[in-house]
Amino acid sequence: MATWSNFSLQNSASPLMEQLIFFHDHTLLILTMITVMVGYLMLTLFFNKFINRYLLEGQTIEIIWTILPAITLIFIALPSLRLLYLLDEIDNPSITLKTIGHQWYWSYEYSDFINVEFDSYMIPTNELPMSGFRLLDVDNRTTLPMNTQIRVLVTAADVLHSWTVPSFGVKVDATPGRLNQTNFFVSRPGVFFGQCSEICGANHSFMPIVIESVPMKIFVEWIKKNS
Repeated sequence: MATWSNFSLQNSASPLMEQLIFFHDHTLLILTMITVMVGYLMLTLFFNKFINRYLLEGQTIEIIWTILPAITLIFIALPSLRLLYLLDEIDNPSITLKTIGHQWYWSYEYSDFINVEFDSYMIPTNELPMSGFRLLDVDNRTTLPMNTQIRVLVTAADVLHSWTVPSFGVKVDATPGRLNQTNFFVSRPGVFFGQCSEICGANHSFMPIVIESVPMKIFVEWIKKNS
């Protein structure tokens, strides 16, 4: 049974996602104000008894309802442009993760280390442990350090995919023959889930993404164990 919480954004785990949520709330407030004002004006027009058959124009009110939407658009456009710049800016990454989309699983390569690469498949429901998440958990989780600037290089080996982790505010197209990049900063430890957001074939919905954010000390131990 759906609840109102299902319609909200996921809790942020990065500064960029916090900014996206702030911009969402900012825009939603403006839309709510416009809706209330237009609804009020329509109701007053429906129910008032004042008419004027000879009223053909009103230059003052026409100027007002032309300028006000322009000002409103400026209040939406300026924070939007700022956010687009922040999302594309790569700020001295400490770790680079290469992600390769396949039909239908993900491959990961830690470019800064030697021989640290693996495939990540969804765990079938009949093999899932009691503590697992159905259709979301994978056999090899991607481990990344928290409080570290991370760059992600994304590509695909066969068809279009899309590497998406909502808690980080990250959504990057994986295109065959092309290398796209993005960045994020994980601000807290935890396990964060994502999925391919491009319709890439029959098993499109069965290639989830799992990011495990850990302190740097645990990450170094994990790298030593897997290298």
